[in-house]
Amino acid sequence: MKQLDDIIGERKADHIEICLKENVQSRRKTTGFEDVSLVHKALPEIERKKIDLSTTVFGYKFSAPIFVGAMTGGTAEATKINAAIAEAVEELNLGMGVGSQRIAIDNPKAERSFSVVREKAPTAFILANIGGPQLVGKYGIKEAKKAVEIVQANALAIHLNALQEAVQPEGDTNYSGLLRKIGEVAEELDVPVIVKETGAGISAEDAKMLETAGVAGIDVAGVGGTSWAAVEYYRAKARQDGFSQRLGETFWDWGIPTAVSIVEAVQSVNIPVIASGGIRNGIDATKALALGASLASATYPFLQPATKSSEEVKKALQLFVGEVRNAMFLVGADSLKKLQKVPVVLTGKTAEWLKLRGFQPEVYARRKA
Repeated sequence: MKQLDDIIGERKADHIEICLKENVQSRRKTTGFEDVSLVHKALPEIERKKIDLSTTVFGYKFSAPIFVGAMTGGTAEATKINAAIAEAVEELNLGMGVGSQRIAIDNPKAERSFSVVREKAPTAFILANIGGPQLVGKYGIKEAKKAVEIVQANALAIHLNALQEAVQPEGDTNYSGLLRKIGEVAEELDVPVIVKETGAGISAEDAKMLETAGVAGIDVAGVGGTSWAAVEYYRAKARQDGFSQRLGETFWDWGIPTAVSIVEAVQSVNIPVIASGGIRNGIDATKALALGASLASATYPFLQPATKSSEEVKKALQLFVGEVRNAMFLVGADSLKKLQKVPVVLTGKTAEWLKLRGFQPEVYARRKA
């Protein structure tokens, strides 16, 4: 009979292979960024090379507001991927997250696939990662501190993946009392605690509860990018598990669009909001930042490069950051502070959703830099 660590390791390997080989992107639902328009300035009145992209979030000064999101850990391939990303973010003075550290907390033999990030990135911003469902179960302060210790993290992410767990036949679907446990971890840890979704978004109501619980930041991770229901669909298909396959198919596009989730969170809390979920280029990132996000996080654009080398990750990141710089130039913003004052026009389904939810998308259009 397989041990739990073996099952988790196989699952993590499956996730990477499926994301690389199959189309697991959202199908009918989008991020909503197509409804977000930055107003072009024919007279930007700034010099592009002098734009200051730096920002300080969670006590760390990033050279640009770009963050490589949580990806993997726990396998040999994961070690290679994490090392490649770590080397790149170290050189560029950026940050990264690691995948769920459950396997390493339960089995010290798996620690290397995570600890390698701090070895390769001694000064970069590193985000540790544990799952919310595990906090409801056997995890507590001790395990949270262990996750931080393994990667010598600057902060801890508690990820929420109710959708994925609900589709997995082996999923953890007990979320009862999780908010209280999050509050306890946030109070006890010496590093900031960030709560992140994993592709289904965070509503205004949840964002407010998380802020009240004491978290330091929220990563919305909305729908429109990689669908973890889709990933589990392919796993179920390979196992000929008809029920889970049907669930993955049905819930493929479940969630709150990223652009909507950013606005709901930003306008509801006074803590940093990280934008992620289908952010594929610098224009997406710039739109997210203009809507009020403190950082823009992406994962999928850096997965394929990370399987090759740190140099490929570095090139991908430099291109991404360069696109943000270009977009800021074209709206006349020479700093992130000014970017969050430029007019942004929200239309279509995104504007409709926000109006029905009691938000005022038109306030963005009336801003003056």
